[in-house]
Amino acid sequence: MRIHLGCRLTYEFPAPTPMIVILNVHYSRVGRLERPDHLQTTPHVPVESYRDSFGNWCNRLVAPAGTFVMGTDTVIGDDGLADEQGFGAMQHRVEDLPAETILFLLPSRYCESDLLSNEAWRLFGHTPEGWARVQAICDFVHNHVTFGYEFSRPTKTAAEAYSEARGVCRDFTHLAVAFCRAMNIPTRYCTGYISDIGETPPHGEMDFAAWMEVYLGGRWWTFDPRNNKPRIGRILIAQGRDAADVPLTHTFGQNTLTGFKVWTDEIVG
Repeated sequence: MRIHLGCRLTYEFPAPTPMIVILNVHYSRVGRLERPDHLQTTPHVPVESYRDSFGNWCNRLVAPAGTFVMGTDTVIGDDGLADEQGFGAMQHRVEDLPAETILFLLPSRYCESDLLSNEAWRLFGHTPEGWARVQAICDFVHNHVTFGYEFSRPTKTAAEAYSEARGVCRDFTHLAVAFCRAMNIPTRYCTGYISDIGETPPHGEMDFAAWMEVYLGGRWWTFDPRNNKPRIGRILIAQGRDAADVPLTHTFGQNTLTGFKVWTDEIVG
């Protein structure tokens, strides 16, 4: 399967403004790109790229005053299969976990697993460990939180999403991440593209999405509390502790986002 994917973001800046931009496909999928997904800007500005502490590809630039457009566009190969599932994947004892997973057991800016620990054990302490427990958490979050773009705000935490019971995909993910960490399951936050391939129309406007990966049975597995089902054509951009680590754009000054378009479409024929 071949998927055409990319994005275009339009901003208005009152003055030259530094930015960090994370919009490129994750290094784990770069080998399937048919052409590089370089960040393109209008007007053209110098772009400096680097890898952050999680291995994500980041771009630094200074946006000029006025209208500024940036984005990516590429084609990627995909196996056309839905997210892999491992129903028998076991939960590791904390003392047996690889050292590199421990970071994803700890509370973070938007995932206050310490604050939600007692509630997590009340809700899920009776569930079987491993895959079944993670699925129980995703089922709960999927049913507890009502989705709506009008419920979005950039400062909402997992605890607030739990108490308010409404939000967008990042809020679903933050809450599920926090619950999993409270249950001693390493869990990392992911952002990227989720296509509508294989889904029954009508389809909504395309957007970036958030999901999570949990460490069970010696490897990382994908879970998606917002959609709560395996999806075809999921393309990772970045992963970290929570959304604070992987903002698509981080602007160091005043700005107004005036245009936003995302595409991820199967190429047929």
